[in-house]
Amino acid sequence: MLTADGCRARRERLWAALPELDVPALVLADPLHLRYLANFFVDPISLGGDFGGLLVLRRDGHAAVYHDRRLPPSVNAAHVDERVEVPWYDGQTPGTGPRRLALLAAVERAGGRIHDALADPLGPTVIAAVERLRRRKDPDEIDVLRSCARAAEAGHAWARRGVRPGMTELDAYSGISAACTAAAERPVIVYGDFAVSPGPARRGGPPTPRVLRPGDMLILDFSVVLDGYRCDFTNTLAVGGRPTSEQRRLFGACRSALAAAERQLRAGTRCQAVYDAVREAFAAAGLADHFPHHAGHGLGLAHPESPYFVRHSTEDLVAGDVVAVEPGLYVEGVGGIRIEHNYAITADGFDRLSSHELALT
Repeated sequence: MLTADGCRARRERLWAALPELDVPALVLADPLHLRYLANFFVDPISLGGDFGGLLVLRRDGHAAVYHDRRLPPSVNAAHVDERVEVPWYDGQTPGTGPRRLALLAAVERAGGRIHDALADPLGPTVIAAVERLRRRKDPDEIDVLRSCARAAEAGHAWARRGVRPGMTELDAYSGISAACTAAAERPVIVYGDFAVSPGPARRGGPPTPRVLRPGDMLILDFSVVLDGYRCDFTNTLAVGGRPTSEQRRLFGACRSALAAAERQLRAGTRCQAVYDAVREAFAAAGLADHFPHHAGHGLGLAHPESPYFVRHSTEDLVAGDVVAVEPGLYVEGVGGIRIEHNYAITADGFDRLSSHELALT
């Protein structure tokens, strides 16, 4: 969970990043901004899912959140000076119009504008400032991401024990999701790729009723979401536990590419250099033409988010970035293979956040 001190510091940095902003208060509605700046999070596994609130930040440091009275207990953890519950539906009388209209009074009280809306004149400036701040993860954010990783590792461990021929992709997803939930000790969202990849025609995807057969390459590239933050790391399994020599060769090439990328991970490195390291490792193995996508991306409240390890990147890594590196190869008649770890970038290197085993069996 994000801390009160962390939220307060991020709000101070936001005001410092907007010195020319001529408003007495900021009104923010983007759920990512409310989570990042106030630990306001609506548990999606609830009747309040898909609804949020409004965060009003004054220059003097005062923070207030306005939200529907019927939201789940997760909103009680918001780190603000004032929390205002707005009635919308009381179970006795009809709801008073579209749900967000209940918050209109809060907007009017704070100047009649939502400042992180694209339609607002200040919207692009505020949004860009928050996105820049989000690159440098604070310790409380890293702690939440570590919790995501521990839960996801339990899912990968279950897959290495439990995946077998005859089950479906949906069966694999169900087992992985149950293991992640048990490890987190609460309901969690588990999403991503749980799909057999025969090669370039299918590089991933959601689980289907497709039956797993011996020799299939099952790509397990998934995220566990806790309090709005998410990890994202991958392993590929050879169903039946008997990979061919060519599948082992591709897997070894992916491991070499991952190691090459890790040697570039430090603050100040050009993101394109990370991409180039992966591609050059594949080129050395004569496999570059089978690497069709990015080499990784940033992680946090969104997936993906800056920075991006792509062919034409103009970004540099900064201390505090949390990133995924994910080399992959997809060869017709052999199958698709992708592996991935998550890293917190430091001034002189990285702290690897994921510790699942990378292995075909």
